Amino acid sequence: MSTRDFSPVLGELARLYPDARPALKYTSPYELLVAVILSAQCTDERVNKVTAELFREHNTPRTMLELTQEELEKYIFSCGFYHHKAAHILSASRDIVDKFGGEVPSDFDQLRSLAGVGQKTANVVWSVAFGKDAIAVDTHVFRVSNRLGLADADTPLKTEAQLKEVIPQKDWSKAHHWLIYHGRRVCHSRKPDCANCTLAPYCKFFRNMGNT
Repeated sequence: MSTRDFSPVLGELARLYPDARPALKYTSPYELLVAVILSAQCTDERVNKVTAELFREHNTPRTMLELTQEELEKYIFSCGFYHHKAAHILSASRDIVDKFGGEVPSDFDQLRSLAGVGQKTANVVWSVAFGKDAIAVDTHVFRVSNRLGLADADTPLKTEAQLKEVIPQKDWSKAHHWLIYHGRRVCHSRKPDCANCTLAPYCKFFRNMGNT
């Protein structure tokens, strides 16, 4: 892993996005968990529209389990992959009721044990809902961190481990949101706006494009 000093990169990200925060709307750890499951390969805006209706009557594990899978699928159809997402939400809800007294567990390993909850989802809920230090690596975080040179990895899990090495632990959760914001606003997947990126002087991707 690089021995570079990344404080200028992190400092600029902090300057650019001082108010970076989750875009998903939720009022409880359970609502956040469901929203994050739904957000896989779906925009946060779409998820927020779906959950605004879904959570009117089904915003706890027990009320969610009042729905059949087919009924839940009708609510979440527009989020994509609705068969799998509905199955995961209902299975996770059943585990929360049966194993954890109806409350989303704050223990990381217990979170990971829930259906449909991978490393990224668990990190988001652990960080946002429970205030723990964590870095969730979604597509934006993976892309931006590897372009900047904060990581040099070919999987989200390796990226997460490398980011934890170069980012102070107190900034892990904030850095997650900084990188998401930068990926959405500047460092786009297909056409990054390098010409207007104040991080270009530090960026490995920019240098590799033949720029100095």
